[in-house]
Amino acid sequence: MIRLQERVQVRRPTADCYRYMLDMAASEQWNPAVQSARKSTPGPVGRQSRFEVDYRFAGRRRAFGYELVDTEPGRSLSLRGEGPDASAREHIEFLPGADDTFTEILYTLDLDMGGLAERLQTIIKPWLTSMGHRAMEDLRRALEPSRIEEPGVWQWLRYRALLPAALEFSRLGYQSMPDRGLSDFMDGRIVVVTGATGGLGLAAAKELSRLGATLILVGRDRERLRQAQNAVRAFSGCGVDALHTVEADLSRLEEVRLAARRIQALTPEVHGLINNAGALFNERDLTTEGTERTLAVNLLAPYLLTEKLLPALERARGRVVNVASGGLYLQALHLEDMEFENERFDGAKAYARAKRALVAQTEHWAEQHPGVRFNSMHPGWADTPGVAASLPAFHKRVGPWLRSPRQGADTMVWLASSPAGADISGRFWFDRRPRPTAVLPGTRVTPDQRRQLARWLAARCRPGHGGPL
Repeated sequence: MIRLQERVQVRRPTADCYRYMLDMAASEQWNPAVQSARKSTPGPVGRQSRFEVDYRFAGRRRAFGYELVDTEPGRSLSLRGEGPDASAREHIEFLPGADDTFTEILYTLDLDMGGLAERLQTIIKPWLTSMGHRAMEDLRRALEPSRIEEPGVWQWLRYRALLPAALEFSRLGYQSMPDRGLSDFMDGRIVVVTGATGGLGLAAAKELSRLGATLILVGRDRERLRQAQNAVRAFSGCGVDALHTVEADLSRLEEVRLAARRIQALTPEVHGLINNAGALFNERDLTTEGTERTLAVNLLAPYLLTEKLLPALERARGRVVNVASGGLYLQALHLEDMEFENERFDGAKAYARAKRALVAQTEHWAEQHPGVRFNSMHPGWADTPGVAASLPAFHKRVGPWLRSPRQGADTMVWLASSPAGADISGRFWFDRRPRPTAVLPGTRVTPDQRRQLARWLAARCRPGHGGPL
């Protein structure tokens, strides 16, 4: 048997540390040896909860099954794991500091190995010890309060070169993030997530629910909303009162208005709005209201929903996170032909232009409404059903390097929850860092263009293109 013992002190209340580590599925956010981790039993985490963890050792995948065998709330937890030719028992203790702003975490691992590994214990132990040191240091960073890290000169140059920056969009870019741990718990806060029935939206909803937020999920299909509810509850164990749904087809502005009224009926305050719903269409088509549907879904819908919910957001001093795409780097704002009426339609180009406009409008909102925090982000290359359906060749070619939906959703969850983002507004983010919005000549949106865009959106989203919003 190999015994490893580690000790680390973190600046985080003991209750937060215990709550975070109780759910072993979060270990993929900080443990460098964990490739993926998931809870395999539905509902709240507690004794007999089971987890499936994939480790990467010496370039090979090792799948372990864990069971949470004992807990002393706020003080300790114990897990038992079984894998190929090995079994493990992990015990974690939490010792509060004098004023509970610091916590000391004591970690003990007893590892029994069989086969060749048993005979090589003397060689393997130093390597495991080194991995343990690194894991505990990464855990400390995961639990320390987040800090805004401005990109250095090298990062800015990489973005200016575009191709090297695009390589960061893969899962390798996510894995190299210096900070991808706990954002902040969100008990008592209400967050609206659009496009929440799959992909990035569902992944964000799961993480936000695990952090304690009360969610309002917006989607166009009643059955998929029900499935999303079940998936979120199985993931986080949240109660019935912590999860609501609003059915709306966001390609139709009248349904966006109806969705806003339903949300306002549920809550007078909105602490977070994540405008995630989006779609890329390969053929030009109009909605039943006569709007080019790429523009309707990716720009007009988030604009109108945000405008309608502004009073609720202002009362809560809330945050708006608009989900964009790295493709916007290739496109400028085209105010003279927003709906591709005079130009040959290209689905990827239309999608990128709509996202370019959404990022520009985010900057305008930040200037006009200082009581609300407005930010935009892009998720990198994530393996979602939308990408597979809209860009099948890209999905097939880049598939092994795509991020998981949870990895793609990480920054939107962080922007919605982290105290580090409480005073930041009007920025464009990727992997928890602010990024430039334009790198190619002619793609920068000027302040005057932002004002023109805001006027165009206000006029375009009026019922019948006239009258009040």
